[in-house]
Amino acid sequence: MEQQPGRYTAVIFDFGGVISTPPLQGLRAFCERTGVPLDVLRQLFAAPDGAWARFEMNRLSQEEFVRAFEAEARAHGYTLDGNAFLQAFFDGMAIRPEMLAVVRALHGRYKLGCITNNVRGGHRNPLLDELFDVVVESSKEGLRKPDPRIYQIACERLGVRPEEAIFLDDIGTNLKAARALGMATIKVDETTSAIDELERLLGITLPRETGAPISFERVPETERA
Repeated sequence: MEQQPGRYTAVIFDFGGVISTPPLQGLRAFCERTGVPLDVLRQLFAAPDGAWARFEMNRLSQEEFVRAFEAEARAHGYTLDGNAFLQAFFDGMAIRPEMLAVVRALHGRYKLGCITNNVRGGHRNPLLDELFDVVVESSKEGLRKPDPRIYQIACERLGVRPEEAIFLDDIGTNLKAARALGMATIKVDETTSAIDELERLLGITLPRETGAPISFERVPETERA
């Protein structure tokens, strides 16, 4: 059924791969240095009960994660340094100026949320609290996308029904779970097509910033609307 502009009161974003660039550049460099194929890392990420999933749900400390992740890699026939992997993962991410401008343009007009699969500790980005009214983090909730409960938590804290919210993510399985709850969904890629679709659903004009990705440290803070 065609979704009509004006029905939405909330926009909910993923963070990594949506507000920030995906960590692929850093991971590719890591794979080139270590000889570990990128497909092997993808398999480790995708395992629902693997070390990465448990780390994102705060069921492992960083030290425990490193040991478990290294063991999983060995089971695939590869040796890697778990701490070096984490450094490469987070170093490969930067803020997308076009998405940052969109979120800031929506302040004061819509309820803004973020659902992020993340980890505890020094890897949490301070922009989360500046940009969003509600932030739902896997490392705090003990749940991660695509578990339907994490989307329900976000909607409850924003005070909206799922069908009143638009959710943006770069991973299809995460979008499928949100859509099953009644949320409108938008797939984000490296182009501005997601902004085009968000404009269509909201019936408003959004900015189109250009430029290279911005390191987290150089993003200026702004007053909340």
